[in-house]
Amino acid sequence: MTVQSTIENKLNEAFAPSHLDVVNESNNHNVPAGSESHFKVTIVSEVFDGKRLLQRHRAVNKTLSDELANDIHALAMHTYTQAEWVEHNQTSPDSPDCLGGSK
Repeated sequence: MTVQSTIENKLNEAFAPSHLDVVNESNNHNVPAGSESHFKVTIVSEVFDGKRLLQRHRAVNKTLSDELANDIHALAMHTYTQAEWVEHNQTSPDSPDCLGGSK
C-alpha cells in the first residue's frame, strides 16, 4: 500500500469527510523520483464543527502519527467545516514553491 493510500484510508475512517483530497507534492521538492514524502491534504468534515484550527490539525496529526514519524517529511493541511468549504468556493490554497534543496 502506498503512503498516499494509507493517508486516504486513515482520514476517511477517522473523519468520514464529505470531501477529501490527498495530493503527493513530493515531485515539487528535491527528493528522488517516485518519493512519497510531501503531501497536501484538504479535508471537509462535520467532525471539525466547533473546533479551532489547532484542534483540527492536532486531530489529523494524531491520526497520521505513524506516517509522520516514519514516512512524511511535510504535510500541508487545509481543514474545513462544510460551511467553510462553501465559503472558500470549494477550493484550498496552492502550496508555496519549494525553497529548499537544490531546486
